Amino acid sequence: MLWRAERLDRFSFWGLVLILGGAAGNLFDRIAWGKVTDFLVFYLGSYEWPAFNVADSAVVVGSGLLLIDLLRPKRQAANVP
Repeated sequence: MLWRAERLDRFSFWGLVLILGGAAGNLFDRIAWGKVTDFLVFYLGSYEWPAFNVADSAVVVGSGLLLIDLLRPKRQAANVP
């Protein structure tokens, strides 16, 4: 799909780029180190948010962009003979 990027709108393009980049980052960690290191941990009072990394964030944001593109109303092409 990315080879024909001119056909994609910007939400789809950046969504796919972020998903593929995040997956590549996690794959690299898995191959190079044998595990994916999660290093971002946030606390809200006594609640601990599950640990994650930048690649995980890229996959989530990319999926959100694809979802936004899916739910946005599309413009209809005019009937041109």
